[in-house]
Amino acid sequence: MDSHELPTPALTVDLDVLERNLDRMAAYCREHGLALRPHTKTHKTPEVARMQMDRGASGLTVAKVGEAEVMVAAGLDKILVAYPVWGSEKLERLARLAHDREVLVSIDSEATAQALSHAAHALDATFGILVEFDAGLHRCGLSPGPECVALAQKISKLQGLKFRGLMTFPGNIWGTKEERKQEIKKVIVRFESVMEAFGKAGMEVEIVSGGSTPSALMSHQIPGLTEIRPGTYVYNDLNTYYQGACALEDCAAKIVTTVVSTAVPGRAMIDAGSKTFSSESLHAGPATGFGHVVEDPDTPLIALNEEHGYLDIARSSRAFRVGDVLTVIPNHVCTCVNMYDEIFLLRGGRVQGAWRVAARGKVR
Repeated sequence: MDSHELPTPALTVDLDVLERNLDRMAAYCREHGLALRPHTKTHKTPEVARMQMDRGASGLTVAKVGEAEVMVAAGLDKILVAYPVWGSEKLERLARLAHDREVLVSIDSEATAQALSHAAHALDATFGILVEFDAGLHRCGLSPGPECVALAQKISKLQGLKFRGLMTFPGNIWGTKEERKQEIKKVIVRFESVMEAFGKAGMEVEIVSGGSTPSALMSHQIPGLTEIRPGTYVYNDLNTYYQGACALEDCAAKIVTTVVSTAVPGRAMIDAGSKTFSSESLHAGPATGFGHVVEDPDTPLIALNEEHGYLDIARSSRAFRVGDVLTVIPNHVCTCVNMYDEIFLLRGGRVQGAWRVAARGKVR
């Protein structure tokens, strides 16, 4: 079956592009002596996670306990939960996973450490703990310095917990190549500060975990970093493209959609809306629109309703007709993937099969 014969809207992944993206990141990490612990939040699919592990990944990163459970059920392990998990029910589930496999958790508070210790002790489990510090995004994480040391020292005294190192998310390394170059200089100062604090305290830091897709290929510049956790790189998207972190041909995931109406002058309506792309706007480059129409880049996707996408065709030389099938690269692929039960797999434009998005909707 050709991809344009799929019932629409449909999420597709070009396997050749996916494999190239995976190979490129794995090769970069090998070249620079960095461990790769990719974030599964983008693909939410055990099959892709296994491809990453087969290429030398040291483990996997998840945000939520439900995602961890999906990966473990598929026979994957060495999981880092890079999120401040809270709640007795979730912590109990996490402790069950940690009972007979390696589970790391990132935290930035003593309260979370105490709760994790209680859950671990109840089920005779052990959590490896990474103390999260703020690299400049100002979302989560302690100030990079003595505060991190103090929390690490408290963790070392709690039953069922083992301090393993540090984690941060340098999501502030964002924008054009030049903007990212300037921001990484600030991030390096924060890394140096936290590493100096642990050095003065005489505490060993086994793991220093960072990384994001926009910053991934700059990671070797950061002193002390031992591993990176990019996620979006597997599929890439328009945000990644407009930052110069990938080319359009590196965007593996696309939405196949059909024109369903041209009744309104200057408009073509497609059968893909906010329940298909998500309603997230573009945050890089022109910062307008909701996707890139591959067949007609000069036709912007200007608005979304739940089931409708609005194409502005007023300046297009293309004659749009009802039934036309188009492919669209989404703004943010992570939120897009989470809206689908399945991904259709393509090689050379032909459908090769499908994967179930097994961790879709696992928000707890």
